[in-house]
Amino acid sequence: MREPLFTGSMVAIVTPFKNGQLDESALKTLIDFQINEGTSVIVPCGTTGESATLSHEEHDRVIALTVQITASRAKVLAGAGSNNTTEAVRLHQSCKKAGADGALHITPYYNKPPQEGLFQHFSAVAKSCDLPVVLYNVPGRTSVNMTPDTVMRLAALDTVVGIKEASGNLEQASEIIARAPESFSLYSGEDALTYPLYVLGARGVISVTANVTPSDLAKQYTAIKKNDHPTALAIHNRLFNLHRAMFWETNPIPVKTALALMGLIQEEFRLPLVAMTPSLREKLKSLLQSMGILQS
Repeated sequence: MREPLFTGSMVAIVTPFKNGQLDESALKTLIDFQINEGTSVIVPCGTTGESATLSHEEHDRVIALTVQITASRAKVLAGAGSNNTTEAVRLHQSCKKAGADGALHITPYYNKPPQEGLFQHFSAVAKSCDLPVVLYNVPGRTSVNMTPDTVMRLAALDTVVGIKEASGNLEQASEIIARAPESFSLYSGEDALTYPLYVLGARGVISVTANVTPSDLAKQYTAIKKNDHPTALAIHNRLFNLHRAMFWETNPIPVKTALALMGLIQEEFRLPLVAMTPSLREKLKSLLQSMGILQS
């Protein structure tokens, strides 16, 4: 089998801000940190990247800058989703122009399309240019679940190469893996379920936790490739509380707080997101210290 286009530990990278603007210097620091620690794919402008509050110009700039900084040292899977098909097509074509290796497209949110609407939405995106598409199913955010039948219809399209599966439904993920052609990959979209999904046949993770501990997530995937399940499970157990901590409040509030505590970014969000509750911030700080990520 030919190696899938995207594999391994892929970081759903945050968008750092400073005084209300994109902090380009901090973004470079984050990307260099990720690549040096073994991350194989940088995923900008997703949920964790606060894409919902980026202007179109900022969105395009973040992706172009990520491609430029990465400089072929890792692949770039750019967030390009929208609940407006015309806008999703524009974003998709913009990702192609910027030089991204592929684009990640979420199921349309709020308007809750039926399965046929999902199929036609993603078909329009996939046919708009030859940039590879990774689907993104996260019903907890969008209020719509893409069924395995719809995923299989889309997997038959040449440019649709995989799905970030974050439904939390292992039975659904297992069905997709079992039915998918070899050219189509499933990726974990939920850190706490990455190890079980690897056991089922996932080919990587698009991770929030990797922002904080990229080396561990990269090592876990390497262990899976070597069929070293004891090591992969040990990493899962070591990171489990951190995986949960990343969702103590709405993502990306905890992960940006952690990165700020690590001195990598400013602790800055865009409304309607706000700073972490002080008691939870202290709890997160203690967890990071106990794991050796922060000095006590």
